[in-house]
Amino acid sequence: MSEKRIPEVKLATREVFWQVLASIPPGRVTSYGQLAKLAGMGRGARLAGRWLGQLPADTELPWHRVLNSVGQLSLSADSPSGQEQYQRLMAEGVIINNRRVDMKRFGWPD
Repeated sequence: MSEKRIPEVKLATREVFWQVLASIPPGRVTSYGQLAKLAGMGRGARLAGRWLGQLPADTELPWHRVLNSVGQLSLSADSPSGQEQYQRLMAEGVIINNRRVDMKRFGWPD
């Protein structure tokens, strides 16, 4: 039986993706698309979302700092993850109004 191989480029991209995610400072946010762009994935916002969704529950990576393109929290307000994202961002000093963050004020990178 042959093993399905993941192309090296994809592995390298995923590693860079995690590094970029880890570099988002506390109190700042970015979008899925911006994160993908900074990781060299071009227009890979959906893939970025998929990869974030695959993180283990106990990850140290700041997944909560990634929002949709208009600065809105994408996770449901009723879900445990959505509530955790909201609480973590508020604890970092990010102001959230109607589940939206001012990307001009809190967006990263500048």
